Amino acid sequence: MKNSIRNMVLETMESLYKRGRVDEITMREVKALALEDVKPYAPKAIVKLRRKLKLSQAAFARFINTSVYTVQKWEQGVIKPSGPALKLLHIIEEKGLAGVI
Repeated sequence: MKNSIRNMVLETMESLYKRGRVDEITMREVKALALEDVKPYAPKAIVKLRRKLKLSQAAFARFINTSVYTVQKWEQGVIKPSGPALKLLHIIEEKGLAGVI
């Protein structure tokens, strides 16, 4: 239900934008507000993603610009990725490493 309402609002706003009733800045803001929430990553999911990419913890850390220690702690469940790191994990999952290179 939440996604269908979100889609209807986006479609309506895009229609208004195409007709010149909504400016570009407002349209960008609406799109930003309509972004789906980023789901948390379980430790096993991070390990699975890294192994799917055939990367060591050190190489994986380098690609996402964090420390090996951080990747280790994520994979152990001691700390959880958040903010930009969490978003990067989602991008890598969807687009592979090409999404961050």
